[in-house]
Amino acid sequence: MRTALLSSLVALVGLANASEPRLTLQVGEATLQAEYARTPAERERGLMERTELAEDHGMLFRFDAFRQHCLWMKNTPLPLSAAFMDEQGRIVDLIDLEPHSTAIRCSKAPARYALEMNRGWFALNGVELGEQVQGIPGL
Repeated sequence: MRTALLSSLVALVGLANASEPRLTLQVGEATLQAEYARTPAERERGLMERTELAEDHGMLFRFDAFRQHCLWMKNTPLPLSAAFMDEQGRIVDLIDLEPHSTAIRCSKAPARYALEMNRGWFALNGVELGEQVQGIPGL
């Protein structure tokens, strides 16, 4: 009975993880895994209430329009950095975000995507403005 219950729980966790869209992205020499937030609800939820994020994991946001976009950290306890990218996946802005902050931080240039990672990930990996993010669907 106990083994059957444990097997059922493992199967459910596997199904839940399989339904999360995950991407393998390349930025310069660095490879990362990203959840893919495409819908308004997924973008609004973002990384809220997450207390940890694996070292080379993040979240890629795809916005419906190519324009200036903004992020905030309400209910997000993780210190994050974000890269905004244009329609070709080229980084147009890099920002740091404060945990639980309601300050709205906007891209300096029009963007189609944003990639949130643990604070300092971009600097640690030598990622700079103008670099291309490879692996974004449709690019």
